[in-house]
Amino acid sequence: MSKTTQVTVTLLIVTLLLAAVRVPTSSATDTEAAIKALEHDLGVAVRHKDLDRLMGHYTVSENLVVFDVTPPRQFTGWEAYKEQWRSALAACKDSPVFEIKDLSVYGGAGYAFSHSIQHFACTNQQDKKVDLLLRVTDGYANFKGTWLIAHEHISVPVDLATGKADLETKP
Repeated sequence: MSKTTQVTVTLLIVTLLLAAVRVPTSSATDTEAAIKALEHDLGVAVRHKDLDRLMGHYTVSENLVVFDVTPPRQFTGWEAYKEQWRSALAACKDSPVFEIKDLSVYGGAGYAFSHSIQHFACTNQQDKKVDLLLRVTDGYANFKGTWLIAHEHISVPVDLATGKADLETKP
């Protein structure tokens, strides 16, 4: 092998190695598109009552923290939140309505945040209509190119006169 061929092969190998270990970067547009796709798929999973698909969008970690509107209001860890979703989906006799509106995403290559208005409705096991309009803020972490929800905060407005949740107000 000639000296020129050896140098060319060496440069090719070094280039391939650098490409293999390169840390992927993402633009704000890529981040926003990926998170919007995640949120869309989360909605599909809820509507199909596909618990495994739904929970595939959360970090499988004891560090996952979710503040929800239903007791116990704070869920710590993936398993605890999975049980919350299992109960919520089982409480619906029909396929739930799940819509995400006004989704705003911002962040960088490693972490991002979003806020949205989410509508969840179904008929419960007692044939009562459940219809919730929720304010949701999510914190995401990028794990080797995959965005996952690492923190979630769900809330509803409060009627200050009564101190009770205001489930009727629509944005």
